[in-house]
Amino acid sequence: MTGRDRPGVSARLLSTLSVYPVTIADLEQVVIGGRLVLGALLAVDERVAPGVSRERVFEEVRGAVEKTAVDLDMDVEFAPGGGRVGAAAPDRLHVTILANPLRPGALGAITSCVARAGANIDRIERLASYPVTSIELVVSGADPDRLRADLAMEAATQAIDVAVQPAGLHRRAKHLVVMDVDSTLIQGEVIELLAEYAGCADEVARVTAEAMRGELDFEESLRRRVALLKGLDAGALDAVRERLVLTPGARTLVRTLKRLGYECAIVSGGFTQVTDTLVERLGIDHSAANTLEIVDGKLTGGLVGPVIDRRGKADALRRFAADAGVPLSQTVAIGDGANDLDMLRTAGLGVAFNAKPVVRQQADTSVSVPYLDTIVFLLGVSREEVEAADEDSGSAE
Repeated sequence: MTGRDRPGVSARLLSTLSVYPVTIADLEQVVIGGRLVLGALLAVDERVAPGVSRERVFEEVRGAVEKTAVDLDMDVEFAPGGGRVGAAAPDRLHVTILANPLRPGALGAITSCVARAGANIDRIERLASYPVTSIELVVSGADPDRLRADLAMEAATQAIDVAVQPAGLHRRAKHLVVMDVDSTLIQGEVIELLAEYAGCADEVARVTAEAMRGELDFEESLRRRVALLKGLDAGALDAVRERLVLTPGARTLVRTLKRLGYECAIVSGGFTQVTDTLVERLGIDHSAANTLEIVDGKLTGGLVGPVIDRRGKADALRRFAADAGVPLSQTVAIGDGANDLDMLRTAGLGVAFNAKPVVRQQADTSVSVPYLDTIVFLLGVSREEVEAADEDSGSAE
């Protein structure tokens, strides 16, 4: 049945059907722009009406539903069903699309890609209309690796983001989400803010760029940059903490994840003197970062303890997952630089967030919009669910 949406339509249809010996094998409803599409798959209940002609039952149902449709000023269409009712499609996948804006040609290219892979789209659902448009397809009959590779190429062509994940109960299970800090959870690089106070901003930025492109070993680059801060008054750290700017959507992301029962972690090539503030401010469950050496109120230009580098970030993710009792398959890692690659590969889902090309190419999926809370759409959480939870608790971004 299709027509103008208003209260009571499904109730009228089900009331009409209730007097006939039929069961509901499937039922789905969607409203788009105030228009209702309501579909029901019916089967004759032979326990109630043994020996009754199937054709006779459906003729009577057709007549009654057509009358109801006239009363409701709606259109109705009938078609014979087929296939085994209730059969579960094998190897279902969730294909989540993020775009701003989402154009018909881009979505058409993605659905054509699914078709070329020999897969079927079982369901399409809108997860969000802002700050980006997010559409999720439930796909069956596809080889996951082939479909993921094909969609990654098509997504790059269409300048949109696409993630492919297995369907199943594990998607609703407890997760651990681990985030990089600089240029991911917060805007900018902490060490570059410190360099401004030390008067060596250009030099530090140059070394940072080399490291993020993967052209320089991270530990070497970090020690070189920290050495340039030698003699800086430790009070500069207080000024930097005051200047921290969260990435848009960061609070919403952490707040929503915590409500879902997930655990949140940060792992940074930056410094505990700053990340500890973020842990307290956002209620982060686990954290790991480097520690600047301070003697007599001055930075010495050195570090205390082992360096959290590319390998260290992946090790931290494994440690956090063990502490949280979450299998690695249910971990999500988010980062933007080459230093995050091992962590992204170790996680069940590695997300390149506004990342360098080398990172986007090697991550499971990428997000190219400046809103960190779009990560929840990859977990199947809709914008409406986020807003409803905020309304219930009286909080907002």
